[in-house]
Amino acid sequence: MKRLPAEPGLPGRPPSASAVEVTHLVLPGDANRLGTCFGGRVMQWVDMAAALAASRHCRGLAVTASVDSLDFRHPIRVGDAVHLRAVVTFTGRTSMEVEVQVFAEDLSAGRRRQVSTAYLTFVAVDGQGRPVPVPPVVPETEEEWERYRQGQARRRARLRRLGRGGEA
Repeated sequence: MKRLPAEPGLPGRPPSASAVEVTHLVLPGDANRLGTCFGGRVMQWVDMAAALAASRHCRGLAVTASVDSLDFRHPIRVGDAVHLRAVVTFTGRTSMEVEVQVFAEDLSAGRRRQVSTAYLTFVAVDGQGRPVPVPPVVPETEEEWERYRQGQARRRARLRRLGRGGEA
């Protein structure tokens, strides 16, 4: 399996070192008149899980720079448990891509289904908010390598969209 060169002074970390799992119970205050969870509440939970994974990876402060998209494939209802899995999939010099998978579990039926996947970019910062280098992510499995390659491609596309070239 291929190995990435580590930046001097910053040993690489595997995706598992940043992995975060969070669970929330959807209560009436989290829902609209139809009894389904507000999209904004799910977005908040996604951002928080991603922030935890990014901070865990860089072992410091990390701020949200962008969210690629957040699509809701199925409603999340009052009484459901919402499970979020976040992991750093790709790193640049100061940025990290975090994948967050969102699952809704109908606790009474014992049925769980994926309702969303989001990709967020975080930037590591110092106490004054200035970007700082992050350790490289070092995939260990074929699945992690595939996520790494996909993350690299998404980063190039983001940079092109922003008019900053496309070099990873």
